Amino acid sequence: MKKKGTIAILTGGGDVPGLNPAIRAVTIRALREGYEVIGLRRGWAGITEMVRDKKYDNSNNFIHLSEEVVNRAGRTGGTFLHSSRTRPSHMPKSAVPDQYRDTYAAEVNDLTPEIIKNLEWLGVEYLIPIGGDDTLSYGVRLYSEGFKVVAIPKTMDNDVPGTDYCIGFSTCVSRTIHLVNTLRTSAGSHERILVIEVFGRYAGFTAMLPTMAGAAHRCVIPEHKFNIDRLTELLVQDRNHNPSKYSICLISEGATFDGVENMSLLDSELDMFGHAKLGGIGLTVGNLIKERTAKYNNGQRINVINQNLGYLVRGGDPDALDSIVPMAFGNLALDLILKGIHGRLVILKNGRYDNAPLDVVTATKKFVDIDKHYNIDRLRPKYNAFDFKPLLIMTGD
Repeated sequence: MKKKGTIAILTGGGDVPGLNPAIRAVTIRALREGYEVIGLRRGWAGITEMVRDKKYDNSNNFIHLSEEVVNRAGRTGGTFLHSSRTRPSHMPKSAVPDQYRDTYAAEVNDLTPEIIKNLEWLGVEYLIPIGGDDTLSYGVRLYSEGFKVVAIPKTMDNDVPGTDYCIGFSTCVSRTIHLVNTLRTSAGSHERILVIEVFGRYAGFTAMLPTMAGAAHRCVIPEHKFNIDRLTELLVQDRNHNPSKYSICLISEGATFDGVENMSLLDSELDMFGHAKLGGIGLTVGNLIKERTAKYNNGQRINVINQNLGYLVRGGDPDALDSIVPMAFGNLALDLILKGIHGRLVILKNGRYDNAPLDVVTATKKFVDIDKHYNIDRLRPKYNAFDFKPLLIMTGD
């Protein structure tokens, strides 16, 4: 078959189950339609660090994909192309590759001209980045420079604007429910309050959906500053009304409470997208709850179990939804390419697969609509008016 052209695919940001099925779907469909497929390694890092010299060993930067390669990885979690949080438009001087240092010597550098030259040197006609709003925001930049981009949304937090669903979210929710159910036996055995920290920097979907499904009594999310005394009061009530004498709260990593301005950080180092590594809010809140429990429990303090689920919810194999949706997203991307359409984000909206303008990624933000979905007094999801709601109840619109 005569080669139609070359498509490149990359995965950026945090890993989630469903990335390898998406890579597989794109590759197999593209190969059968007559395209060559190149996998760019380590997100935007591989194409940034590539050397435009046929004699140079670029095997750490890109790979030619085949059905054999993608079939082997397609049922597994993570991304065999690896990932990074590289941002070529905001490259610190210390991270600029050696081959560019004579040209780019500022404290922060925009390597976009080199990225375009590298893609052209590889013969890439279309680029398919799979990522969250950070990774895809650079895809928007490339598209604004005239490169043909079709993007696929991925993130456990489910916070990419324009789509009801992002790859990785279902597995995250499923894992969270499973792990909470595992931990509740210890909480019940010792009659404690269980405080579990989950991912969610700006949006609380990963805390809301498991709570709505019955995994927890309460949840606190980034969209609403909560009162620590009110949370303690509710959790003590939940515990004392429970025959097994325990209660559970899910807390998003980006949540904050009254009197605190900033999110809880593990360290102050920022990535290229300006984000510090979050973590520790669960431990802080757990300790404060423990100190206050006697006030609401007839003078007797209640012990607290703290657990950060962390990477346990983003590791391992994809669930059913994160095996099916990536397959559909990959084929949607190829449908657009075959029609000569670019500058689009493939999406799942109102229960149907579709596509949207790529710049929706940078034009807005996606949050839990607390007026519709969150009870700010009871600190839990609202359970009313489910008629005609989407499959996962809340979309962020």
